[in-house]
Amino acid sequence: QGQLLESGGGLVQAGGSLRLSCVAPGRTFTTNTMGWFRQAPGKEREFVAAISWYSTETYADSVKGRFTVSRDNDKSMIWLQMNNLKPEDTAVYYCAEKLKSASDSYPAAYYFWGPGTQVTVSS
Repeated sequence: QGQLLESGGGLVQAGGSLRLSCVAPGRTFTTNTMGWFRQAPGKEREFVAAISWYSTETYADSVKGRFTVSRDNDKSMIWLQMNNLKPEDTAVYYCAEKLKSASDSYPAAYYFWGPGTQVTVSS
């Protein structure tokens, strides 16, 4: 928490797109997998997408085909391109750095987290 910083959130109508970015201020990303999670009000934090050092991508079923995760290791930056957004995508989106050997979708496998960026999708 606080080790990463997200940006790019905002308000968008259903069917629209947003592109989220994540950086690690003052440091360079390691070879660890990076992930995106989200949390809606009153809901548990849920997995969205992950990307390995070699750009192997993993997605939650709810966003597969609509969201795309990418990374630039030289720039120590990851992105989440969100297309065809739905109201149920409304949440605070977090990027995270994975440190444990476990499923990419397992929140406890991630140690470093950003403060989150709000994404609101209107109907």
